[in-house]
Amino acid sequence: MKIPAVGRILAGLIAGLGLGYWAGPNSAALPTLQTIGGVWLDALRMPIIPLVFALVVTGLGSGSGSGGSSRVARRAIGAFVLFLSASALFGVALGSTMFSGWQVTGLDAVRATGTKLPDLPPLGETLRALVPVNPIASAAQGAIVPVVLFALLFAIALRHIDRARADGIVNACQGIADALLVIIGWVLLVAPIGVFALAFDVAARSGFAVGALLVWYVVARVVGGIVLLAAFVLLVAVAARTRLSTFLRAILPAQSVAFSTQSSLASLPAMLEATRALGLPARPVGTVLPLAVALFRISAPTAIGLATLALARLNGIELGLGQLGLVALLAVLNNLVIAGLPNQISFFAAYAPVALAVGVPIELLPLFLAVDTIPDMFATAANVTADVAVTTILTERIPTDPDEI
Repeated sequence: MKIPAVGRILAGLIAGLGLGYWAGPNSAALPTLQTIGGVWLDALRMPIIPLVFALVVTGLGSGSGSGGSSRVARRAIGAFVLFLSASALFGVALGSTMFSGWQVTGLDAVRATGTKLPDLPPLGETLRALVPVNPIASAAQGAIVPVVLFALLFAIALRHIDRARADGIVNACQGIADALLVIIGWVLLVAPIGVFALAFDVAARSGFAVGALLVWYVVARVVGGIVLLAAFVLLVAVAARTRLSTFLRAILPAQSVAFSTQSSLASLPAMLEATRALGLPARPVGTVLPLAVALFRISAPTAIGLATLALARLNGIELGLGQLGLVALLAVLNNLVIAGLPNQISFFAAYAPVALAVGVPIELLPLFLAVDTIPDMFATAANVTADVAVTTILTERIPTDPDEI
């Protein structure tokens, strides 16, 4: 029987942690494995900045379709942004609480040179630094925030030029993104080896402290998923006309599919069946629900915030209020521009730019992917619940006459 990719990565993590702890910091194999892990990680980091640029341009630069011009679609997107922002703030708050007391020693070799980020410069300098005088130089220096800002402005500008020319640029960026995703896919084929090397390295020098923090990260993700799911159940109870008991009966099959498949897309048929069971009008549901599946992954900003703060703690970095605000902002933006990417690829496309933007090294980020399976079950169940809950609230009052939509 073929072992799934996530199972092979998890096996690499467990083997690396165990053997690294057993071998200790004086192991003769440590330099070789450090090199292997470093090369693999560099290959994984290589496409990140151009990929983020291409995804922002393709996601925001294309012309809006007929669904996007409808009133219900605009209301849905507004609701998505509002709730995603709340999810990001919740993730930052939960991460700050759950990871505040952790100290992991023995990782100086993979940490940044300092253990605390420098104080923020004056506001004027901060704002000037956001504007990339030379976007190519910013990309070369790994300055992700100016690159994202340039990509946003570029994408918005494309919507104000001749549509045919804009589509040509968007299609080219889509091709670039597709090619970069292929490269990431190739790198991930050897992820079990890379994760094994990284895990061996950190366990040899820090013991099981890293493993303990990863377990605590899993707990934080599960707690976050449960809280988000409960919040949208409560939202239905407060804001929807539909009876809560009716909603819970209708959503349960979709939640079960989400929990078992860890895929909102695979859960879409069950979600559509839930909306039919709730008696929602078919046409507005046909607009809102696909948008929700594509754009409204409510657990993603929370997960990005938790992972960034856990990664900062592993690196001995304290994030200030400004950095935490930037984490929340980029978590929402990344959630919107990586819609539809495969889970393992979207993990790096979403998490790495946020960490880099606030000065957190991403050398240990692949270890978080290895333990993502269990949290992702709860996260996907929360996503599906939120999708149907928001669809219910937005569409249950809409008449079935399409002229009134």
